Amino acid sequence: MTPTPRAVSHFGLAALEARAVRTRRIVSPAPPVRPLAPALPERPQRRTVVRLWLPMTAIFLLLSPFAILLAPLIYFAPPPYGYRPFATVMGVGRLLMSLGGTVVDIDTPDALVRIKIF
Repeated sequence: MTPTPRAVSHFGLAALEARAVRTRRIVSPAPPVRPLAPALPERPQRRTVVRLWLPMTAIFLLLSPFAILLAPLIYFAPPPYGYRPFATVMGVGRLLMSLGGTVVDIDTPDALVRIKIF
């Protein structure tokens, strides 16, 4: 066995001790430090609120003359849609009118969105 200087022989032991200290911090973290002053209650974050009211009846009444005037252009649509243009316009109008009373309510932690269709 070759003799080694005392500093070199303790180097391995020092490395092991340093590693033990590092892993002890990872495995068992230090207990939390108590604050000196009592913590103030956190203020709740304000959520974004969006409320939208869509008067679908009024929109339909305002836009229906344009739909009736543009109905002949439906003749140029592909065959399943282009046979009866005025019936197609009236069907879309019935669809829009049937949406009355619909309420869409989206609630997330960051925002509240409410859409009412009348």
